[in-house]
Amino acid sequence: MIVHSSKYKCTECRKCFSTNQQLTVHRRIHSGEKPFECSVCSKRFTTAGNLARHSRIHIGEKPYKCNMCDKAFSQSATLKSHMRVHTGDKPYKCSLCNKSFSVSSNLNSHKRHVHSNRRPYHCRYCGKLFKTNVHLKCHVRIHTGAKLYSCRHCSERFKSHYQLKTHLLKSHNEGTWFTCHICQKQFSRSGHLKTHVLRHEGVKPYVCSECPKCFCTSSDLKDHLSVHLDYKQFCCYFCDKSFRRKCTVKKHFKKCSSVHGFSVNQSKCRV
Repeated sequence: MIVHSSKYKCTECRKCFSTNQQLTVHRRIHSGEKPFECSVCSKRFTTAGNLARHSRIHIGEKPYKCNMCDKAFSQSATLKSHMRVHTGDKPYKCSLCNKSFSVSSNLNSHKRHVHSNRRPYHCRYCGKLFKTNVHLKCHVRIHTGAKLYSCRHCSERFKSHYQLKTHLLKSHNEGTWFTCHICQKQFSRSGHLKTHVLRHEGVKPYVCSECPKCFCTSSDLKDHLSVHLDYKQFCCYFCDKSFRRKCTVKKHFKKCSSVHGFSVNQSKCRV
């Protein structure tokens, strides 16, 4: 008797698998079950293999090295995505505006930020809403003070991977600086360098719909748009004074928090 090689069938999507174990793992896509939890940051995964690959982030293991620069990565998929920096390949195209991206996560983020106004993720501490769960998790650390990323060279700990990366560059000369070819100023993130170069070149592609002003970045335009609002959306936690622009409330907040005997890191503002 010949047994069919795909005898295990998913009742949800009818996809077939050759082993019961493969079917069990697949079913977690439908159920959302993630039984494997990282002991460092509590992030959960559907398989032990995915957890093992994630754990390399915390221990600093980076076995996958780029043959075109000195960068190394903890996962082969990350190296594959990085190689597109050198090749210029952008296979992920937005169906709404035709903008292309080198990795699928950037395309998904682009769609959420540019083509959607939904903010389904809610902070339980202050009520602020976010478009992605990642942004919510980063925000919550402001309230909890959690520092999940530790430096392998010293005792310093950080709230975000970006803060750790910047520390490694500045304090231990580990990593790659991004240098402006015009003024030689250095940046820890390529995105910051791109924005900086735009300011040198005077390129301002983002135009305000309410007035003739133009801006180098979408975030600059977003901050400017608040001056056209009829209400003041940013409120100080201590004195309840309201402001139209985030940059204005931040300046006020530093002064107000010190008056009330708090450091900026200890205090918070409402949006």
